[in-house]
Amino acid sequence: MGSINFVKGYGKVDGNHLEVEDQVPKPHPKTHRKRLVVISAIVLLSLLIGLLLGVLIHESTTESPESPSLSSSANSTESILRTVCNVTRFPTSCFSSISTFNGSQESDPEAIFKLSLRVSIAELSNLSSSLNAMNSKEAALGDCKGQIEDALSQLNDSVSAMEVVAPGEKMLTETKIRDIQTWISGAMTDQETCLDGLEEMESTVLGEVKKKMQKSKEYISNSLAIVANFHTILDNLHVSLH
Repeated sequence: MGSINFVKGYGKVDGNHLEVEDQVPKPHPKTHRKRLVVISAIVLLSLLIGLLLGVLIHESTTESPESPSLSSSANSTESILRTVCNVTRFPTSCFSSISTFNGSQESDPEAIFKLSLRVSIAELSNLSSSLNAMNSKEAALGDCKGQIEDALSQLNDSVSAMEVVAPGEKMLTETKIRDIQTWISGAMTDQETCLDGLEEMESTVLGEVKKKMQKSKEYISNSLAIVANFHTILDNLHVSLH
């Protein structure tokens, strides 16, 4: 009996051993191939990214030398214009209105001031046309029209004073600055006199004229602030009258 049990026990042990061996996972050919494909794809993607970065770096280092200068020039023009407009009561309208006129991208503060005057003249001309188109026969409105024409004349005198007609002549001098400041102040006074007259006569068009005059008042105020603070602007930009 003992020998029989021994034989049976031996066989049982051998069966368990076989079961354990069967449970050990064997590498699956398909899984192995998938891993190789994934690894290859990652390597290929890395190579492509490296190649792309290399091309981009090469292009950035071989970029046309004119590009940085053009960019810096645009930034310089904008920066100078903001410096000029920052001395005004209405810097936003100053910057936007002059930018519209500055097609040649002027960065000279004297030229920018001249553009400011042209902006004022253009808007004041629009106001004059609007007043002339009004049907009102009020005497105060007639006086107002005359005052706006006088304001236009004084602004045109300011622009004319900045014209360089002789060799070596400067666009602005101390004398020109004083004269121009006087003329612009006179133009502002003309506008205020116009409104005061309409108000005193209790004009029915006072509100309409005030609304139409708003932009020109801002622009002329900007021009006056620029010329009154011109030396400060030049100091901030480290330039002188020329």
